Amino acid sequence: MKYLQRKGWRPVSVLLLLFVLWEIIVKQAEMPEWLLPTPSKILKEAVSGWTNFYPDLVSTTGIATEGFLVGVGVGLVVAVLLHLMPALRDSVYPLLILSQNVPIIVLAPLLVIWFGFGLLPKLIVITLVCFFPITVAALDGFKQVPIAQKHYMLMAGASKTQLFWKLECPYALPSIFSGLKISATYSVMGAVISEWLGAEKGIGVYMTLASSSFRTDKVFVAILAIMLLSLFFFGIIIGLEKYFIRWKGKGGA
Repeated sequence: MKYLQRKGWRPVSVLLLLFVLWEIIVKQAEMPEWLLPTPSKILKEAVSGWTNFYPDLVSTTGIATEGFLVGVGVGLVVAVLLHLMPALRDSVYPLLILSQNVPIIVLAPLLVIWFGFGLLPKLIVITLVCFFPITVAALDGFKQVPIAQKHYMLMAGASKTQLFWKLECPYALPSIFSGLKISATYSVMGAVISEWLGAEKGIGVYMTLASSSFRTDKVFVAILAIMLLSLFFFGIIIGLEKYFIRWKGKGGA
């Protein structure tokens, strides 16, 4: 909030300037609306079509949230297992990296063939794009523990469980929240991609129908909604980060 009060006007000013230039250039060039609508036309469509768009927005928000929670859970469990089992980490970590080189848009049709058109393939898509940032960030965070404090706890007789929960986890929280921020924004993208698999409603469905009918203004409305929804999720993670890592600003753990 303080950042927004001090410097938040700068990005807002840049966006407003870009929208003004966009409006002027499109009108001066006399571009057809189906090719590139003006920001005012997009805003008008967003307001007039809100009633029809709202169910799609709610559907995408719901599936993005579910997929994000599943992805975070899977990512944290994998990170903990790999951290506590170095041999497993050395064996599996390269496979995790390779899994991110498979394009989701290519994998999506296979998931439909394997699991049908229900909720499961959609959750798998979102989980795949969400769990990797969490896993990598958490693994890096577990390594941030000062070696002196680790030796001190071991000399004091701390068990591996106590060492993990009382020292490694607190020090990993900043890194974990960094991964959460990335995954939160990816979850919306993953939800939209998953809706292309054959959903009945959602921003992805709305965008596909608008594109096929050359309603470019509706496509931009969908893009704007995706951006705002991602920023909303990002803001929630920032709020949770400030709540759970209050000790960071006080210089203690």
